[in-house]
Amino acid sequence: MNATAAWARPGLAAQVLRTRRDGRSEVALRVPSLDDPRRVLHLEQAIHALPGVQRVAIDVTARRVRVVWDARHTSLPRLLDAFAHARCEAQPLRHDRIDDERARAMRDALKRLLVAGMCAMQVMSYALVLYLGAVDIEDASTRGLFRWLGLISALPIVGYSAIPFYIGAVRELRERRLGIHLPVALAVVLVFFASVFATLRGHGEIYFDSISMFVFLLLAARHVELRARQRSGALGDASIDATPLLAQRRSANGRLETVAAMELAPGDRVHVAEGATVPADGLLENAWVQVDEALLSGESRPVRRQRGERLIAGSVLLTGPAELTVEHGGDATALAKLDALGRRARAARRATAPAADRAIARFVARVLLLTALTALGWLLVDPARAFESAVAVLVVACPCAFALTRPAALSCALGALSQHGVLVTDDAALDTLARVDTALFDKTGTLGVPTLDREHIDTRRDLTPAEALSLAAALARESTHPLAHALTIATSDETALLHAHQAQVSAGGGIEAIVDGRRLRLGRVGFALADSNDPDAADGALWLADDQGALAIFHFDEQPRADAPRMLETLRAEGIRSVIASGDTAGRVTALATQLGIDTWHARQSPADKLARLHHLQQDGRIVLAVGDGSNDAPILAGADVSAALSSGTALAQAHADLLLLDGYLDGLATAHTLARRMQQVIADGRRWSLVYNLCAVPFAAFGFVPPWLAGIGMSLSSLAVVLNALRTGRGIAPKPQAMRA
Repeated sequence: MNATAAWARPGLAAQVLRTRRDGRSEVALRVPSLDDPRRVLHLEQAIHALPGVQRVAIDVTARRVRVVWDARHTSLPRLLDAFAHARCEAQPLRHDRIDDERARAMRDALKRLLVAGMCAMQVMSYALVLYLGAVDIEDASTRGLFRWLGLISALPIVGYSAIPFYIGAVRELRERRLGIHLPVALAVVLVFFASVFATLRGHGEIYFDSISMFVFLLLAARHVELRARQRSGALGDASIDATPLLAQRRSANGRLETVAAMELAPGDRVHVAEGATVPADGLLENAWVQVDEALLSGESRPVRRQRGERLIAGSVLLTGPAELTVEHGGDATALAKLDALGRRARAARRATAPAADRAIARFVARVLLLTALTALGWLLVDPARAFESAVAVLVVACPCAFALTRPAALSCALGALSQHGVLVTDDAALDTLARVDTALFDKTGTLGVPTLDREHIDTRRDLTPAEALSLAAALARESTHPLAHALTIATSDETALLHAHQAQVSAGGGIEAIVDGRRLRLGRVGFALADSNDPDAADGALWLADDQGALAIFHFDEQPRADAPRMLETLRAEGIRSVIASGDTAGRVTALATQLGIDTWHARQSPADKLARLHHLQQDGRIVLAVGDGSNDAPILAGADVSAALSSGTALAQAHADLLLLDGYLDGLATAHTLARRMQQVIADGRRWSLVYNLCAVPFAAFGFVPPWLAGIGMSLSSLAVVLNALRTGRGIAPKPQAMRA
């Protein structure tokens, strides 16, 4: 039974299918090859053409496709065959991964933002008529109509869009802490009902427009934050989904049976085909195999494992087949444990309230105290004016400027960083980055990259090294693998370039395409050659071959990244100390550290060793930036005060990082640090303005000299000043280097 037909078994299908209320079936599939927009479009059209398909949702970032269809017209195996026919192999995921909290939160935030935006425009249009005096002051009925129209338009904002602030306020009260949600919720509710009271009476000031715009701006900032978090979570899903759901288990009579990978128990014997993904942690029974463990370590070179050594779930078998005895499966695999360790480290880091939260708590306490004292004072002097004066103080002192300062500056910083290839996935990352004094780096893939050894290109069949390199580069440009990237860089200055056609990339294997009229293969020896019994097969080289055999062998060395010295020098100039913690041998770590001028380094570090090294630095009072690219770096990326991962790294590393260097260049770190310090300065300026504004305006409001309409205008002008000030965040940042644009 092949892998596709196995999903016709009810026991397996029940693990991945979810039955909807309308009777249709829903499945989430992992599709690794969603990297070409044309292929994505072709896939969507092919799946929609199947009978009974109602919806196809493609998430390129998470490498996921979600399909809703009528299983009576199209079976799950037929659906998977359609994916394979479109050259997009799909792996079903457990049904509990179909719809998660992040997706629901994102949809909910977007709906609330859209409602607030549309209704706020209507409220502002009605308020503008009243402000401009278009309605005769003596025409009470028409003026009352526009008041009621403003009330009706503001109702969805106050009753629906602002609900997250009410929930946040209740949570803060339950946790006995003061946060920004409490005064925002109080201001929205009290100001709204004060305006409703004025509308019902037919006189008095209303400011539905002020609270509408206030809620809209805060929701917009919240939406930006959720988008960054969703991107980070999607990258983590792409990593965890890589472990297969099916496995070939050998029964007692020696036959192979297709079972769910989660059913594997310690002691089971599993058969893994060449090019397949290892479904569980286990001990190898074969003499030796080569595996690609880039998912776990970030290393681009293959690893040779011998009988009795452990194979890790999620790694790709390059030479096979292989037999292994299961040790751990499911959530007990090494990859799942690394992810869990990273999540615990991030949770522990977030357990301590940041300084910004403590400053907000102090500010909120003062606002609420001033409001209460104003109400109490007027109750003793003139109870009729107590409510109006207390509302005026709350509106004037409402931390609009305080609440909007950071989101506005953060939005500007995020926009500037995106232009420099840096994605921020944690809203607190830039606050901490501005205070960093130590940088902890992984070595392989982060500071060092493979480079082609042009002096040792072994060619065969009378092919010159230049000709072999030209042919290989045409294939290498079709892949993002580090070794293929090294080949591409080696020929970047060539003027006459060949082009590949009908390229097909095999995960963990290589690239096959037609170049200059003949079909070529570039990759591991087992992929490039039908007979891989070659003495050079295990040295981690790339092989170029055609149907007649090998054409060339390309060898690689490790050299510092081109932008690493410049980035490290910038960090030194900012007073940031650099440290290397690597799992590689001491000799290789020493060589790279010496070339980069890094005095402190540690070799043979396991993920737990790296995390312990990080905690030691933090206990010494250091604020640590961790930079890595492998899944074994996930714990320190999650536990560091702030962390960064390269786009060339594993998805699990990216999922636990606060900053993603999308262009794969370290220069983004220096830019992010500069922008973080600039953002902190802008936030400090905005909060100083908020303090001065409150010191000047609150006394007048407390003594009854500020009517509600003037308080609303003051709140709006204060918020506008904060937004304009935040625009300074991204100014003066040097443009992206030319090398990065390429």
